[in-house]
Amino acid sequence: MSFEATFWLFCTGLGASAAGGMLGMASGLFIVPILTMFFHIDMHAAIGTSIVSVIACSCGGAAAFLRGGLTNVRLAVVLETGTTLGALTGVFVAGFVPVAALDFLFAGVLLVSAWQMFIRREDPAGTSGPIPSNGLAAALGLHSSYPDRTLRRDIPYEVRRVPVGLTLMYAAGLVSALLGIGSGILKIPAMDNALRLPIKVSTGTSNFMIGVTAAASASAYFLRGEIVSAIAGPVALGSVIGAIAGARVLMKVRGERLRLLFLSMLLLVACQMFMQGIGIDLLR
Repeated sequence: MSFEATFWLFCTGLGASAAGGMLGMASGLFIVPILTMFFHIDMHAAIGTSIVSVIACSCGGAAAFLRGGLTNVRLAVVLETGTTLGALTGVFVAGFVPVAALDFLFAGVLLVSAWQMFIRREDPAGTSGPIPSNGLAAALGLHSSYPDRTLRRDIPYEVRRVPVGLTLMYAAGLVSALLGIGSGILKIPAMDNALRLPIKVSTGTSNFMIGVTAAASASAYFLRGEIVSAIAGPVALGSVIGAIAGARVLMKVRGERLRLLFLSMLLLVACQMFMQGIGIDLLR
């Protein structure tokens, strides 16, 4: 592969992961259409490359989110059990579920998630009273706090409805494996609405989780020969640098602006999925 092509692949990974890392989503939402539309790379190879990029993006941004106190590691480990099981299930049932039906279903889920996030326009200013000492979240030690640079203080938050969150994480992993996209686009609305987490905590925790979800299905793509090192290498390198840059930008962005940006992304992806379901595949 020529140096020019390698350079542009690196830039693709850099830009996609900077945007994805800032939003806590997998960069595959951007990398797959870019590789197929502008580089004319086979769809399966593009998805395999995006899987590698997701792992690199998660590794690159995780350290910054952890240092910033935005990642709830305990919660991520608990929720990842549901997401990983969903991803493995999706690998096994991918050949039996009509893709068009999944596209319509996914578009509907995104629209509902966008509406619920629009209704809840602001993050909670903190728990109004003492954090409950009973319940599953308290027993697992999931309640925590995060530093808000705008308010210059730590904001405590309560994790709610853990069983509902686990169910939604399973669905996110399932749909992610079936459609070949990152599960962060579903994880963040689930954590925002079901668990009632602040948007920055949802973003940091999602970034920590997406690499594990991608690793659960990466071996299948590798064994099928759909991960091309000449393509995945420069994209992964750019993804690490882009994820670090995106994480630093997130630290300085106000929560309501981040929520608006994520809402816009939800609507765009929902429109793309709907058009793909009726036979208009923009990725091709």
